[in-house]
Amino acid sequence: MEKDIVIDGLKIHYDLTGPEGRPPVVLMHGWGCDHTTVRSIAVAIEQGMRVYNLDLPGHGQSDEPPVPWGVDEYTRLVEHFCDMEGIDDPVLIGHSFGGRIGLLMASRNSISRMVLVDGAGIKPRRALSYYIKVYSFKVARKILPVLCGRKTGQRLVDRWRGRAGSADYRNSSPVMRAVMSRCVNQDLKHVMPMIKASTLLVWGEKDTATPISDAKYMEKHIPDAGLVVFPDAGHYSFLDNAPAFRRVMREFFKKDLSV
Repeated sequence: MEKDIVIDGLKIHYDLTGPEGRPPVVLMHGWGCDHTTVRSIAVAIEQGMRVYNLDLPGHGQSDEPPVPWGVDEYTRLVEHFCDMEGIDDPVLIGHSFGGRIGLLMASRNSISRMVLVDGAGIKPRRALSYYIKVYSFKVARKILPVLCGRKTGQRLVDRWRGRAGSADYRNSSPVMRAVMSRCVNQDLKHVMPMIKASTLLVWGEKDTATPISDAKYMEKHIPDAGLVVFPDAGHYSFLDNAPAFRRVMREFFKKDLSV
């Protein structure tokens, strides 16, 4: 069932599936995606669980944030969503960017369990060439409008940004570009020891966006965490090895699905 709700002035779209009265699941997709991307995750468990599959702000059919948000603002919105929908002790499932929200929310709320699928949350290690590129761009952004005039300088800056940024960055609006930059640079290592819920980590060994080293760090620092690795899968491990992923999910939630 496709539904909309207004939270703090923003329209939030979500898909609601599964029988009423069953354990609630909040499902959160990755950056540049929407609820349809992770629909197969909902399908794997919805016969025994009530799945709230969100379009996070700035994605799918949900409104953009009014200003560049960080992980905390996204987390507060999901917390407000749970309050408004009467959801207590939810299961959190987050892919990639959705994992950032899951980590922070689980560190400060009572949740039932959590699944992070190729989850983000650890600030990526950067090579020296990255910092040279970033600071060169910052200098150019200040100097080019002075040297070439405001209009020409801004056009050159935009062209530079388009060539240098990732595909996700280039395809985002100005607000969402700022959101992406802010969130990517937030490191959530410090909240991991505060997570009390049992946490399943599912990862593709060939993931280059959130490398397997991130998963191993989370397994070590989240007190009750276990890691499942798919050798031939990448950042979308739930799609790359869908049959194995469904088996893992059904095993983790077997008490809820045996109805």
